[in-house]
Amino acid sequence: MLGGLAKAIFGSSNDRYVKSLRPIVNQINGFEPTISAMSDDELAGQTAKFRARLDAGETLDSLLPEAFATVREAAKRVLGQRHYDVQMIGGIVLHRGEIAEMRTGEGKTLVATLGVYLNALPGLGVHVVTVNDYLATRDSDWMGRVYRFLGLTVGVIVPNLTDQERRDAYAADITYGTNNEFGFDYLRDNMKYERHLMVQRPFAFAVVDEVDSVLIDEARTPLIISGPTDDKSELYKQIDAIVRNVQPEDYELDEKQRSVVLTEDGTERLERLLETAGLLEGSNLYDFENTQVVHHVNQAMRANIVFKRDVDYLVKDGKVIIIDEFTGRMMDGRRWSDGLHQAVEAKEGVKIEPENQTLASITFQNYFRMYPKLGGMTGTAATEAQEFFQIYKMNVVTIPTNLAIQRVDEDDEFYKNLNDKFAAITQAIRDKAQTGQPVLVGTVSIEKSELLSEFLQKEGVAHKVLNARYHEQEAHIVAQAGRLGAVTIATNMAGRGTDIQLGGNLEFRMLDEHPDLVEGTPEYEEKAVAIRAEISAEKEKVLAAGGLFVLGTERHESRRIDNQLRGRSGRQGDPGLSRFYLSLDDDLLRIFGPQTMFAKMMNKNLADGEAIISPWISKAIETAQKKVEARNYDIRKQVVEYDDVMNDQRKVIYEQRADIMDADTVDDVVTDMRAETANSIVGECCPPNSYPEQWDVEGLKARTFDTLGFELPIDEWLAQDGIDAEMVAERVLEMADALIAEKKTQIDEVSWHGVEKSILLQSLDHHWKEHLATLDALRQVIHLRAYAQKTPINEYKQEAFALFERMLIAIREEVTRILAHAQFGAMPPEMTELPPMPDFITSHIDPLTGEDDTRDLDAGARGLITARPPQAPGSDFVLTQEMVAGLSRNSPCPCGSGQKFKHCHGQL
Repeated sequence: MLGGLAKAIFGSSNDRYVKSLRPIVNQINGFEPTISAMSDDELAGQTAKFRARLDAGETLDSLLPEAFATVREAAKRVLGQRHYDVQMIGGIVLHRGEIAEMRTGEGKTLVATLGVYLNALPGLGVHVVTVNDYLATRDSDWMGRVYRFLGLTVGVIVPNLTDQERRDAYAADITYGTNNEFGFDYLRDNMKYERHLMVQRPFAFAVVDEVDSVLIDEARTPLIISGPTDDKSELYKQIDAIVRNVQPEDYELDEKQRSVVLTEDGTERLERLLETAGLLEGSNLYDFENTQVVHHVNQAMRANIVFKRDVDYLVKDGKVIIIDEFTGRMMDGRRWSDGLHQAVEAKEGVKIEPENQTLASITFQNYFRMYPKLGGMTGTAATEAQEFFQIYKMNVVTIPTNLAIQRVDEDDEFYKNLNDKFAAITQAIRDKAQTGQPVLVGTVSIEKSELLSEFLQKEGVAHKVLNARYHEQEAHIVAQAGRLGAVTIATNMAGRGTDIQLGGNLEFRMLDEHPDLVEGTPEYEEKAVAIRAEISAEKEKVLAAGGLFVLGTERHESRRIDNQLRGRSGRQGDPGLSRFYLSLDDDLLRIFGPQTMFAKMMNKNLADGEAIISPWISKAIETAQKKVEARNYDIRKQVVEYDDVMNDQRKVIYEQRADIMDADTVDDVVTDMRAETANSIVGECCPPNSYPEQWDVEGLKARTFDTLGFELPIDEWLAQDGIDAEMVAERVLEMADALIAEKKTQIDEVSWHGVEKSILLQSLDHHWKEHLATLDALRQVIHLRAYAQKTPINEYKQEAFALFERMLIAIREEVTRILAHAQFGAMPPEMTELPPMPDFITSHIDPLTGEDDTRDLDAGARGLITARPPQAPGSDFVLTQEMVAGLSRNSPCPCGSGQKFKHCHGQL
């Protein structure tokens, strides 16, 4: 009560912060007369002046008022749009590395130009992150006109670019792209063998558009780059056929966690079925030998019981295509991990593609935290303000609207069942459409949108459906959702980023009605004038009908998604209306709601078709949503906690790779590895303070020959008096060094350094890949430690650290072994090239639910994945001069590996 009184008198902390920015806006406005009087050339010359002042020691903060005034004038001349004062406040917030929460229609895209231009002046590169490729391309063209007018360069990152095109785009002052493209480029860069092949520059500043979607919704799912493993399609088919015989009483389904667990009776029944099919070792499903079978059974059960066709995925052209849970879009080429996608393919009877192994991964949290400064903008962020600050150290600042909001948000309507609810929705839509009021209907799945479409067709209501099946026309359909009498059904927030303007959108009407005309030509302008007049007249009619009516067919798990939907109505002071319709059959109420209370009250007191409208029930729904939000936050927090462990290791490995690539020679590193390996071998076989008769002499001989490449005359040494372990270690190292020194004489010095660098990088990559797979497996089972009263995350940290130490030892020994056994002969010096980068499958997969929300357009999706990574030569094959004579660099390698010579033994 006292807090509310203080807020009423002094304003909220947000109000006070926004008020503190007003003097800066006044300074910006003070420059306007001077800047407006400049010629185009003088205005464009401002960038060079600002950069000179930065070089002279001025700060970006001191340049801000004049730079913002310059951008405002450039936008006025180039785009015909002048930034409002509230947009200037948004620009300041972005520059300070905070999140600007601005209502839909307030011009966030234009706001970004302010912070982006100012931070591009140092020339370190600014990244503008969007939620899809369409927006990245659109905004780079649209806002790029302002930047180019002011003398800055603009690049855009979209799928299917070559490395050189990506390098050029990142070299620009400002680079547009999606969160996935930026993240995957970072991972791919850290898998390359030479520094000049990397495409990204060091990070400086990023502005994230729709920051809640990128840093909250998609942050549950790490980015993963993977390569193929062995084909097990027959196993998937066999297990799928068995799992289809499982009855509901054989398992327990947890819809919240999207998991299925076999009961004791169900396990016994399944064991007998697997035994009959010959897939079970012994008689117990959970014996160690059956680990892989258990894994496949679990995934087959999830595929058959949890994952639903047309809700979680589509089957199109003989392929299983994932549907993004957040946007409802098809994610063509994307695949669930850990065998789940193959299990769904077996269920649907389509071709089963091979599984993939993780080669590199990172979460969005750890990717975006690498930027020294990060800003963001969205229409809905306040409900997740705590998470933004805890994870990213970003404050959320709510920017006031340019004009007062006129939209009316009505209380929810509750119905007994789905049919009653849909009948009421259909009636409401028909009534509004008859008055000419446009209706935007938000649904949570394809299934629901198509069901509603059937209701409307029966009633003869003309409408358009926008969901994963029709995402190609997404922007065009949404842009015209504000026309007189238009009825648009959209899955989740499809079309987000496209403004719904009452009366229609000029740009999209011209594209739809006159696609052959070019903007700027007299013919284009002639048609545009006529359409502009039609839009203006139609807008008046829509305003008279009450503006856009947003109708939600059910509440989403997050209040923020509901607010996004509501926010499509009432832009720039337009009138509007929003209302949500709910029933007991809705997922939110069924899974998370106070079921008993709702069920008793509604079943006893409601007649068929009757509705309840009560603020009290709306409040109860909001409480259920808060519970779900808290649960989802815990999931994301857990993902970050586990990835933080891997992130520390990732940084070490990537820094090591960079150091190796930058070094002219890695001779000192390899020498240290050889010394440590020799000491380790002797230390294991000849423990300190032990007598020679206690030594493992045979083990020492075998280990020395296997790892260091020579026969050890240990028997002769033992015949000498006074021999100890320290002397043995010294002699072993001397012999190892002598062997390598002799090998160095076989090829020239430059080639030798190339060999060392190549072997070191390949060994590092191979073991890092294996380490990632081990950590993935550990992550899946570590929660079981909780049964032993241990904290899983602490156990994971300890295990991961021990595994990392083992990996470093394995790398050390492998590099030493390969160099010790390598046979060079008379190899030509030009054959020291490093292996090429393989093509990858990129994916963005939820580790807890298996959901995926990105689109793959990499070479991997086109079937160009290399069968296996380049092999370093081992001790089992010796290349002779006769074999090399007349051999083409692209011929198969004589060792029989199936690879090209230049990628196998020819690389040395």
